[in-house]
Amino acid sequence: MIGKITGRIDYRAPDHLLIDVRGVGYLVYCSDRTMAALPGVGEVVALFTDLVVREDLMQLFGFQTLAEKEWHRLLTSVQGVGAKASLAILGALGPDGVSRAIALGDWNAVKVAKGVGPKIAQRVVLDLKDKAPGVMAMTGSLAEAHGEVEAATEVIETAAPKRRPVAPPNQSAQAEALSALGNLGYGPGDAAGAVAQAAGEMPEADTPQLIRAALKLLAPKG
Repeated sequence: MIGKITGRIDYRAPDHLLIDVRGVGYLVYCSDRTMAALPGVGEVVALFTDLVVREDLMQLFGFQTLAEKEWHRLLTSVQGVGAKASLAILGALGPDGVSRAIALGDWNAVKVAKGVGPKIAQRVVLDLKDKAPGVMAMTGSLAEAHGEVEAATEVIETAAPKRRPVAPPNQSAQAEALSALGNLGYGPGDAAGAVAQAAGEMPEADTPQLIRAALKLLAPKG
């Protein structure tokens, strides 16, 4: 299994790029959102990867963060969702948006992805709703993962500027808020839904702000 690639971009196509890793070229397919965030030809890139092997095909898919890679793995586990549909969903919403949509049961948000109809969108939300808290909790370790990727990039000699993925500002705050709500006795699903809604309304919120907002949403009505 190829889990991560660090190398120089030889060329870019609309949905994939060729990465030269010490003389070996790897074709890596990415979502529209990831492709737009990657550097240009000749620059160094580091991606987490997932290798799909079938009788008639081997394809490598690339992701900027571990959360994006995990969502791809979970999305493709849903009946009727292949790699193309998964990348379309991630390209339309991003990993944070996917977490929020699934935690809130918002299948209409999933449906905006190209080629994803209402039945598939509903199935994604129903099948993966219990998985959202786990992926949202992963975001707390993304900074360390990014640091490892950047360190690996240092091995390749290049004058081009090095880039690393930038996580949404409150991803770590979401993970910490989820943990705090769990410690207070709230179930993972309820906590994830409240944190996702609060994070959507306050993208720049820190951990205490997210906890307070989520608690208000979880408070008994009336």
